[in-house]
Amino acid sequence: MKTLIRSARVVDTASSFDGQIVDILVDNGLISQIGINLDVSDRVREIEADNLHVSPGWVDLRVSAQDPGYEHKEELTSVCLAAAAGGFTDIAVLPNTQPVVDAKGTLGYVRRMAEGQPVSVHVIAAVTKKGEGEDFTEMLDLHHAGAVAFSDGTHPLQNPDLLLKTLQYLQPINGLLMNRPEEALLTRFGQMHEGVQSTLLGLKGIPALAEELIVERDLRLLEYVIGAEGMGHGASGGEVILPSALHFSTISSARSVELIRQAKKQGMPVSCDVAAHQLVFDDSALASFDTNLKVSPPFRSPDDVAALWAGLADDTIDAIVSDHMPQDAESKNLEFDQAEFGMIGLETVFAAAITYNRELPLAQLIQKLTRNPRQILRLPAALIAEGKPACLTLFDPAGTWLYERTRSKSKNSPFLGQTLTGRVIGTVHHGQFNSAL
Repeated sequence: MKTLIRSARVVDTASSFDGQIVDILVDNGLISQIGINLDVSDRVREIEADNLHVSPGWVDLRVSAQDPGYEHKEELTSVCLAAAAGGFTDIAVLPNTQPVVDAKGTLGYVRRMAEGQPVSVHVIAAVTKKGEGEDFTEMLDLHHAGAVAFSDGTHPLQNPDLLLKTLQYLQPINGLLMNRPEEALLTRFGQMHEGVQSTLLGLKGIPALAEELIVERDLRLLEYVIGAEGMGHGASGGEVILPSALHFSTISSARSVELIRQAKKQGMPVSCDVAAHQLVFDDSALASFDTNLKVSPPFRSPDDVAALWAGLADDTIDAIVSDHMPQDAESKNLEFDQAEFGMIGLETVFAAAITYNRELPLAQLIQKLTRNPRQILRLPAALIAEGKPACLTLFDPAGTWLYERTRSKSKNSPFLGQTLTGRVIGTVHHGQFNSAL
């Protein structure tokens, strides 16, 4: 059946229709017509909503699917349903499953299980066997088997020689290394950001220094690998230089933002993202001892949060991610220092960024969910143009809604029960309309 999207404002700086209110006809998975008051005589499904906006499909760079191995927390089916409800057409899943995605067999399992889902699932393969940070995986084989990037996911790469050799190994295939920056020896037994609040609450702190040291180290190693001839011409205003060879996942501190800003100005092929919840909460929120607020990296100081918003505004930070980390009730209904880290976030990324927005223009915010993450993962561009595949997200940036249920198997979100601004209407992907309502 054909799908007709009525009177939607296009948010896509790459489209000639950007900013215009148009009708979009989707036929057999392709955008067949774009115009005003389209007269369609055939049988169609019409999608209408107040203040309807449309953009290219959103992409999440960091999702923990937990399948295989931890299906009691999440399955590929449930994570895909949650992603579609959050407006995503594409998600990149971490390798931290059981078994770890460190061989073609496990990667093939994830790709097969993702067939027929409402979102496209892109697999990030492990850098080291079992994600233990010791022996390399067969990265070239994994690349040819469909891995979009390489990372040990929730396990930051600690060994500098290993990281250096990975960057060198991936250069010939234009591969991407993703690392969550953390010096593990400085964060052992830590529960929250190290500062006044951790002292007042009597919890062991996690210093921002643990992140910043690794950001600085990895940038120095990247500079060593690419050499002077590999440096670009720099970026005006912090504009992303792509394709990046090194991507920092979920940065959280002001110093990290500044280090990456300076690296981009020097022309280094580096990119980074921030988790949506890091833009909402600071460490004072943990006074409630709500274990749903226990995340890694931890919520930092108000100054750090302000720096993250500034990094988004000047394009130092390229993408906003969910850092979706499902945890079952047995892992969260504990004393704070015993609870696991992580929260679910696929359904609330856009709403969190809109509800707590610090004057970031809508078009720029959407770019952090669309064009930038696609470029980082080397995915084909999703364009709103006639004849192009229909990969679309429909939303109302001013709409309010009550987050009262989740499609995820886990419920570890501090946003449940809250009224948020920024409502997802649904997605059009693989020729299907997936309603989020």
